[in-house]
Amino acid sequence: MRMSNAITDGIRIRVECVHLPEHSDPDEPRYVFAYRVSLRNEGEKPATLRTRHWVITDALGQIEEVRGPGIVGQTPRLEPGQVHEYQSFSVLKTARGSMHGTFQMVRDDGEEFDAEIAAFVLKTADEASRLALN
Repeated sequence: MRMSNAITDGIRIRVECVHLPEHSDPDEPRYVFAYRVSLRNEGEKPATLRTRHWVITDALGQIEEVRGPGIVGQTPRLEPGQVHEYQSFSVLKTARGSMHGTFQMVRDDGEEFDAEIAAFVLKTADEASRLALN
């Protein structure tokens, strides 16, 4: 699935992913994938994103974990009904892989929770065609 959708404690996280062949070079090998993340507060209380944790796995089973504060330099606060979107990218050495993770959120009362980012697949169009033929 090149898209994912999960909801944790009222926070819905959707991700859509595309391969960027114009930035990729199979001879290196270097495969670039862009993804758009949408966070929507479907709950009744505000929440602020504090940190991120991504687990990126390529087709060879190589795992890279990315942890850090915020997302693209921001720590958005989501009021009930509010949406925050951003775009980023990932680079793999294989034409196929996957990503999943969590965003640590905190409520105004100090309650912390990890909002799930459900797994999604990174794959080139050629890889998708090859897998469909097998």
